Amino acid sequence: MSSPFPYNYIAIEGNIGAGKTTLCNMLAEDYNCRLVLEQFADNPFLPFFYENQERYAFPVELFFMTERHKQLQENLAQRDMFQQHIVADYFFIKTLLFAKNNLSAEEYRLFQRLFHILNSTFPKPELLVFLHRSVDNLLENIKSRGRTYEQDISGEYLKQIQDTYFEYFKSETNIPILVIDVEQIDFTSSKEHYDMIVDSLKQSYAPGMHHVSFVS
Repeated sequence: MSSPFPYNYIAIEGNIGAGKTTLCNMLAEDYNCRLVLEQFADNPFLPFFYENQERYAFPVELFFMTERHKQLQENLAQRDMFQQHIVADYFFIKTLLFAKNNLSAEEYRLFQRLFHILNSTFPKPELLVFLHRSVDNLLENIKSRGRTYEQDISGEYLKQIQDTYFEYFKSETNIPILVIDVEQIDFTSSKEHYDMIVDSLKQSYAPGMHHVSFVS
């Protein structure tokens, strides 16, 4: 099925455990979109980071930045006549948002300079989607998917990440940002809920932040 979306490049964002990768896989399969998924499991520093954030924050963020840059550069530069639409489970700005939350002031200043050099040639997504869940809901999802290195993630850490995202959303006025509240729905097992999300992606939005909330 061809893509019904008025956007050629959609980035699905969200906190840890929000379901962004699952949604991307579903959209790519149903609408023949080129799929760009973050290879977070390849980061050798990630398990150590969750055990000792202060010590391993800089190498974990630097690895993520270089890998994301390489992946996006390869995918955004390609043109596939059979897959005109791209759906990604991250936006490159995520690199800076997590770094701001995890790094010391001195490390962040250096990291920020490197980020802006790498980011200067990237197009922004035409639509940025943020799947919003409560911290308690996120913790339940993290526990249920059973990744060992994630089990010690705290609610406080997830809240900090969420606040950092929304602080950025308030300042981003060049692209449309669609915040979808998925707290009360289960788009992975309910076609009705999934179709509600798809319908929201078919709409055209002006630059700035927009909110959509569904009731199951």
